[in-house]
Amino acid sequence: MSETNRIEYKLELTKDLHIEKEVVAFLNYHEGGLVYVGIDKHGVAHGVADLDTSMLKIKDKLKTNILPSCLGLFDVAAEVINNKNIIKVTVASGSEKPYYLKKYGMSEKGCFFRSGTAAEPMSQKMIDELYATRTRNSIGKIKATHQELTFEQLKIYYQAKGITLNKQFAKNLELRTVNGDYNYVAYLMADHNNTSVKVAKYKGLTRVDLIENSDYGYASLIKAVKQVLDKIELENKATTKITATEREEHRPWSSIALREAILNAFVHNDYTTEVPPKIEIFDDRIEITSIGGLPNGLSQEEFFEGYSVPRNKEIMRIFKDLGLVEQLGSGVPRILESYDKSCFKFSDNFLRMTLPNANYTTGQVTEQVTEQVTEQVTEQVKKLISVMGTKDYPGSEIIQLVGVKHRPTFLYNYIQPAIALGLIELTIPEKPKSSKQKYRLTNKGWSIKQL
Repeated sequence: MSETNRIEYKLELTKDLHIEKEVVAFLNYHEGGLVYVGIDKHGVAHGVADLDTSMLKIKDKLKTNILPSCLGLFDVAAEVINNKNIIKVTVASGSEKPYYLKKYGMSEKGCFFRSGTAAEPMSQKMIDELYATRTRNSIGKIKATHQELTFEQLKIYYQAKGITLNKQFAKNLELRTVNGDYNYVAYLMADHNNTSVKVAKYKGLTRVDLIENSDYGYASLIKAVKQVLDKIELENKATTKITATEREEHRPWSSIALREAILNAFVHNDYTTEVPPKIEIFDDRIEITSIGGLPNGLSQEEFFEGYSVPRNKEIMRIFKDLGLVEQLGSGVPRILESYDKSCFKFSDNFLRMTLPNANYTTGQVTEQVTEQVTEQVTEQVKKLISVMGTKDYPGSEIIQLVGVKHRPTFLYNYIQPAIALGLIELTIPEKPKSSKQKYRLTNKGWSIKQL
């Protein structure tokens, strides 16, 4: 694998290696990028001798030598490639461009951008244009309306991770403005605030019949997030089916994807509107809505590919510290492992993720429909359904399970009526006579089987 516009290789970490330059270029690039240490320019892995020390050095260089602060915009992690220990630095595109080397300031010697496979110096004109469009209305720069804030909850969460917050924690976590006042990030993380996070539950498929409205808020955002995750875990409880061969448990939603969707909503919400994310549960779906569209410069395609442009780098940093999120940009790809892109809806003002309830169809066969189908189910079809489990069955296996030797009888009295009633389905419906054809129970078939 060779270097690209998003990938940079460095053989080793030496005094002459200014890794900050490469990171600055990626921070200023609209897609961010990756820096690998321990790989030569040809893409051959050589490894890093002292992995832990080198990783600490890199973190310190990036925290100390780059402005504006890039905390929350990078990950430093270890990887093994061809049995060699490699360092992978993941860099997100920043929202406070231009980023620059602290030593040289916002000048042509301090500002870089990614051009092809190289970090190139910025012209003064480019620097001025970027600075003119820099996001100034960020929660890190907004002064909190209340300055008498306490952070006991936040300290407890850090302590649980083995991290003690010292007297400088507000500065280190970027909870103050340049003038030394508590900012809006501090307000969100404080023990008491007016931010209310709601989880609403409705009966049916619309917002007409509200049956539960849980309120998690007025406390540290971390506490609210954990309470929401606990609530959704209860809502995502598994239903159990006892089949002829095994006990099956089915959750309404993928636990991993659901957690990532909720955390993404909290991390990337536009809190300058003073409106937090909301979660709404319907019979057939869960909707997770965050305020604010895609960050500037990020396309939908780049969003789905996992490119990260954190809207709130201070919140991202705290969430990473506390183990709520792992790698930059990993959330959306994890969601897409279980759900397709159609679950995402974008607008200028919000981003909504709608995850369908996998158990809805199975659980919503009405009594009337069930009775109608049951009346038409013959003893042969009942026997067919009773011998089928969760897997896909070739016809040769099912005919043995039901104990029929005459194939036409099997087709006309068992298979065809079951298909007509929608109780079983073909795995290759476009080729009914395929030699690879198999059969499986439908959700309706499972409902009848359980009667």
